[in-house]
Amino acid sequence: MNEDIVSYNAGGEIDVSIPEIPLPTVVEKVDDNKDECEVAFKFAFIGAGQGGSRIAEAFYNLGYRKLAAINTAQQDLNTIKLDNKLCIGDGGAGKNPAVAEKLFHEKREDVLDFMRDSWGSDIDRIFVCAGAGGGSGAGIVSPLLDTAQELQEIVNSTTKKVGCILALPKHSEGNKVNENAYATLTKVLRMVRAGSVSPLIILDNEKVHQLYPGLSVSQFWRTANSSTAGLFHLFNLLASKDSSYSSFDSNDYKQLLDTGLIVFGAAPVEKWESPSDISKTVRENLRNNILSGGVDLSTGNSAGVILIGGKEVLDEVPQEHFDRAFDQLTRILGPHSVVHRGIYSGDKPSLTVYTLIGGLGDPKDKIEELRKLAQAQ
Repeated sequence: MNEDIVSYNAGGEIDVSIPEIPLPTVVEKVDDNKDECEVAFKFAFIGAGQGGSRIAEAFYNLGYRKLAAINTAQQDLNTIKLDNKLCIGDGGAGKNPAVAEKLFHEKREDVLDFMRDSWGSDIDRIFVCAGAGGGSGAGIVSPLLDTAQELQEIVNSTTKKVGCILALPKHSEGNKVNENAYATLTKVLRMVRAGSVSPLIILDNEKVHQLYPGLSVSQFWRTANSSTAGLFHLFNLLASKDSSYSSFDSNDYKQLLDTGLIVFGAAPVEKWESPSDISKTVRENLRNNILSGGVDLSTGNSAGVILIGGKEVLDEVPQEHFDRAFDQLTRILGPHSVVHRGIYSGDKPSLTVYTLIGGLGDPKDKIEELRKLAQAQ
């Protein structure tokens, strides 16, 4: 996703550009860890393993600067364009999470010092990013989440909950990778249910593969990571901005981040003449454009929905059309759900809907899918 997916100009409007295949723009290295984007919350991101470090790198491309990477292999860290990197092993974990976990526990205090030295104390929430199928990411993610929570308590951050962005493998990556992913996902979900981890954002690479078929290898991984990072950033950005129509504020975003498992989606609205056109797009968005597979959206208890359109479009569309779109989410989630809403003006004659569903139950279909793939001959 391009770094200027959203820009806030002096006129108070949001400029949104959503390319068909969102790819990141590489930003040149800077000297400090002060974010170069105006956002509601100061998040820190640490990537565990090569896959997790690539996710953290995607946030660098959006202007976030409280970033770090940890791995058991120096050669993997050498490919990551972040300043703060820590190697805790010698040659990697060989797809064996137990090896990485043992190495982490031996260096746990070093990791805690590393994170604190990298980011300082001005942190609202730490996010641990990891690939669930590899050895380093799968082995490090759980103890790293515990260590990150300890750091948040030390620096008196605004929450005790630690976030996690967990990437699941494509089906074609083999039995061992899917076995690791199954074990890692179930372990992190237990931490979500215990209340120590929130939000959990699942980046389902099999689902991304279905949404963006035909990409080259390099395009695929950049698209998967930048799509998730870009949607996360958009909500954090808009939560810091006022709207003359309807604002999605920082309290709205914080409440959603505290609900456990969350998923993002986005879709352009092709037409808006009929009262049901926008609500149909919301349904289609939820059905086809959510970046996580195997999730039952009806188990959610809260949502954020943001509509961004050109001023002439927003002035033309009756309020009833927008209300129907917001009500669509309430019907899907149930009458006791909470739907946070925002309408923002952009400088393009288009309309786009962004959704965030929170408080979801365990993705049982995805768990079962991984279990079967792990056991396949």
